[in-house]
Amino acid sequence: MRNHKWLGLFAILAATIMNLLDSTVVTVAAPAIRADLGGSYASLQWIAASYTLALAVGLLTGGRLGDMFGRRRMLMIGVVGFVVASLACAAAWSPEALIGARVLQGLFGAVMIPQGFGLIRDLFPPQEIGKAFGAFGPIIGLSTILGPIVAGLLVDADLFGTGWRAVFAVNLPIGLFALLAGAKALPVGVSPAARTLRLDMGGAVLAGAGMLMLVYPLVQGRELGWPAWLFALLAASVAVLGVFVVSQVRRKRTGRTPLVELSVFSKRSYSTGVLFVIVFFGAVVGLSLAIGLFLQLGLGYSPVKASLTMATWAVGAFVGTGFAAGTMAKLGRHVLHLGLALIAAGLTWVYAVFARAGVGVDGGDLALPLLVYGVGMGMIFVPLFDIIMAGVADHEVGSASGMLESLQQLGASLGVAVLGTVFFGTIGTRFDPATFVAASKTVTLITLGLIGLAFVLGFFLPRRARAHAPAAPVPAADLVAAGGVAA
Repeated sequence: MRNHKWLGLFAILAATIMNLLDSTVVTVAAPAIRADLGGSYASLQWIAASYTLALAVGLLTGGRLGDMFGRRRMLMIGVVGFVVASLACAAAWSPEALIGARVLQGLFGAVMIPQGFGLIRDLFPPQEIGKAFGAFGPIIGLSTILGPIVAGLLVDADLFGTGWRAVFAVNLPIGLFALLAGAKALPVGVSPAARTLRLDMGGAVLAGAGMLMLVYPLVQGRELGWPAWLFALLAASVAVLGVFVVSQVRRKRTGRTPLVELSVFSKRSYSTGVLFVIVFFGAVVGLSLAIGLFLQLGLGYSPVKASLTMATWAVGAFVGTGFAAGTMAKLGRHVLHLGLALIAAGLTWVYAVFARAGVGVDGGDLALPLLVYGVGMGMIFVPLFDIIMAGVADHEVGSASGMLESLQQLGASLGVAVLGTVFFGTIGTRFDPATFVAASKTVTLITLGLIGLAFVLGFFLPRRARAHAPAAPVPAADLVAAGGVAA
């Protein structure tokens, strides 16, 4: 098995790349999907948000499933389910069918993705783990740059008349490789402690219901005219999440394992970090959707041209992650503020382009501003989780990092819901370039405000990252994928 460790690493990489592609693919394929399947603007938001919302809910238990039943087994189950769900996406006959298949993708992704970090530790001796992640990071980074471009090419190529469906069907060969390589190279085994672990399915259902009740009104409100029952649903989401908190406290008091170690929220640095994650990832994912739709629907770009226009964003993120990896030990949380300042500069430049050029804006005008924005964004990804986790006790690390991953995805869902609603609300029924420019300017300003809030929150985070190995169960490079970079 030792001779196959690198093959095992590539099996894990293949699973990660599938998540990367399906976290970002909607921004590339959304206009083509709507042209083929019909549906409302809200359905486009749900096609994006349903995946991240399901991933957020599933991640609360996905890591523990690996501990209980074996990481290799759960990775393989996750890959099979993800591929089947991807084929269901490719075969979707309506927006509703596609949204349902995206939910299944997110749930199986939540089973698949958390196993990677533990499996790499099982495959490689301590002295070689650095080499493993050294190979992991650049490959994921390059996939982040090339993935959306490949997705655009697939949509434009219309292979065998498949159009946008090919961007989901491409998971079949990737998934088959992950299964074959994983079956040959990944270690089998379950921790002896697994016999004492139990799943809190009731807690997961409560958390999922609360998140859905929070996101649903924000997506559907504009189309439904904001009836009173939607505001009641928003209020009820707070109550349901409150019941979830009470249930976790009771489980802890009775000696049962809670889904979430609520003690971590008593630490100001962690609570602030949670808010930072929601605000930051909501901003970058929501803006990604808006810019992608502006290029295709507003300027009439083809999917591949839109992807190439936004490629500087991903290139910048790749550069930014490299800079942060080399300086985070010295700069600590200052690297976050530096990154946020660059993001703000890029956004200000983007807004200036819209204001100056108006309906004459060209995608090329956005290339350099998006490059600056991307560099700043990449500088956040590498150190963020380790800095937030610096004040967390060792026995709380697993629960705290899992919660951060889940809330990262919830933030992405909220970003799509809120910024997508603002974008489509500004457009209204006037489907012309001027309204798309106005909508993009509004979303850019809101994003700039959110980045300003994140900048203030950064002062309440720990000054230095956690001293030992990364706390989050996914490498920092994978946060690029989850963040929806340059879709």
